[in-house]
Amino acid sequence: MHFEPIGHLESCYPDKFGTPRQPGLVEHSLARLRINRKWQPEEALEGLAGFSHAWVIFVFHKNDNARYHAKVHPPRLQGESIGVFATRSPHRPNPIGLSLVKIHKVENGAVILAGVDMVDGTPVLDLKPYLPDIESQPEARTGWTGSVPRTDIEIEWGEERLRDLQNWSVDLQKPSLQGFAPTSFDELRQLVEGTLALDPRPLVYRGYESQRESKYRKTHAVRFLNGDVHFEFVTDSKIRILEIKRG
Repeated sequence: MHFEPIGHLESCYPDKFGTPRQPGLVEHSLARLRINRKWQPEEALEGLAGFSHAWVIFVFHKNDNARYHAKVHPPRLQGESIGVFATRSPHRPNPIGLSLVKIHKVENGAVILAGVDMVDGTPVLDLKPYLPDIESQPEARTGWTGSVPRTDIEIEWGEERLRDLQNWSVDLQKPSLQGFAPTSFDELRQLVEGTLALDPRPLVYRGYESQRESKYRKTHAVRFLNGDVHFEFVTDSKIRILEIKRG
């Protein structure tokens, strides 16, 4: 079997670290999918704007795990393992992803998608409209995911960091970023807070927040578009923003 991408994503997440593990978790995470010219995008996209959501079939192109494991360790299981086909893990026999995302806009041979969980440069194999009257299953069971508790995480900025965020939001209004960058201070803040509140840290880094000494580093950074947000976990439910580096 041979598949050729219909296009590649320009995403607000340049790196794997920090990119949400599921779609729809961060409302203001945007990406632009430019359809390759050979697929006649203006005609191929006709009618898509009438739908609110779409399935994106893509490739985990940054998946560097060469070995197959029948059981994996989803972060939400806190170290326990479960069968790979009972998860959304990117480490699969075929590195193919499937995400249901919101159609924000269709314009100029491209689609702006919201609520994405895909990194910049992701090859997209196909795009299909979501049909709620056929695909929505209100009585569907959620398996092991329904019993996993979620911790609400508070984000502490400080006045100086909020000023940095305001300056950054102005810088993001460059023509090259228009379409998949936040258009205001509030949208940028929601993107950052929504992403960090998912706790992007690997499992081994968790549980040492209250300890002064730890064998693991306690500060981290997530990249958004052209900037890095550095932060630390003060407790397991509170993040402090330390620095914003742009450029």
